[in-house]
Amino acid sequence: MLLNKRISILAFIKLIRFDIIAICSYAVVVGILDQYSFLSKISVPISITAIIGTAVSLLLAFRTAQSYERWWEARIIWGSIVNDSRTFIRQLIQFLPESEGKKRVIEKFTHRQIIWCYALSETLRKNEFSEKVTKYLSQEDISDQNIPNTLLNRHSDDLSTSGLQEFKQVQVDTTLSRLCDAMGKCERIKNTVFPRSYSLLVHLLIYVFATLLPFGLDDKYIEVEILLTAIIPLIFISIERTAIVMQDPFETTPMDTPMTSLSNTIEINLKQMIGDRNLPVIENPNTYYVM
Repeated sequence: MLLNKRISILAFIKLIRFDIIAICSYAVVVGILDQYSFLSKISVPISITAIIGTAVSLLLAFRTAQSYERWWEARIIWGSIVNDSRTFIRQLIQFLPESEGKKRVIEKFTHRQIIWCYALSETLRKNEFSEKVTKYLSQEDISDQNIPNTLLNRHSDDLSTSGLQEFKQVQVDTTLSRLCDAMGKCERIKNTVFPRSYSLLVHLLIYVFATLLPFGLDDKYIEVEILLTAIIPLIFISIERTAIVMQDPFETTPMDTPMTSLSNTIEINLKQMIGDRNLPVIENPNTYYVM
């Protein structure tokens, strides 16, 4: 997730560096040839270029809106995971009957819920499990394909033997259902790929627009022609690249959902709720984003 105070423009330029080189080179070459060669005789009505530019704008508007919707939905889902994780442990603290082993039982649920958050984030990013998650899975002898789902099943199994009153167990099960629903929504976003053909169409139209643009501009000032030929298509490219980066919010780029950071927050909150002072250390980020 990007931090408001520090945003790297150079990192974004790096993403579109090949497009910048290609379009600027084309603008300079065609601008010079359009002044001093046979290309000066070629003229494309500006209305044709305007029609293509309008089509590109509409396609980019749709693409950006859909990408932002996926990105924002991912952030909402993880916000609900934070809230439901707190609710889950709070319900256990209030609902479990008083006994000698109550504290140990709550600690077991708390630790498993923390691991669930880390395991879900690492599964969505398709990373190797961290040492913390791997150690827990080894201790609990868990090796299923869908680790987060298995951890939720362990929650349910332990709740069935926890001695909760029926109506209280229904409330806790409702919270677990919301966590399961959040996990399913994350998997849907992760596994639904934005149509590649749409990206190719938009990119092709941008380059067609860039190709025709200098032949519809006034040839009187070569500097202005080169500048416009480069800047206008690059604006379209920048918008397209922004949409591409946002459309997959569960990766490892600066604009992605900060699942690791949110998991750390959940761990701190849950441990504080049960009086555990062994809290993770949150270091100040030395970059312009957090993961």
